[in-house]
Amino acid sequence: MNMSSNLSYTQTGDYLLPNLTLNQPRKPLGKYGRLRRTYLMQHRPVLYNSMLLNGSLYPTLSELEQTAVAMKEQMMTELLAKNPAPDKEQNQMAWVQHMNSLQEQVEEVIRTELIYS
Repeated sequence: MNMSSNLSYTQTGDYLLPNLTLNQPRKPLGKYGRLRRTYLMQHRPVLYNSMLLNGSLYPTLSELEQTAVAMKEQMMTELLAKNPAPDKEQNQMAWVQHMNSLQEQVEEVIRTELIYS
């Protein structure tokens, strides 16, 4: 049998199995990368598996993570400019509510545009 590829094989019983290794990520995925990975596994399994096998899954998820974090920072800055927060010293609860509301708006956009698309 002529195996003209750069893969090496191991004889296991009657079968030749390829020696495959997956490139492990250098750093763990963040929140958005993990959300996207879960979405792909549950709703786009063919795409997930092909990305996993061709080695593009982790780089793609890592890039999405960086994009989402940058998008979150930019959108929070823009929203705060349009809707200034109450004075934190005078009314801490109102400030927390305001910031949580803005953050939830940003998270919803990120989920819609990056994670579940």
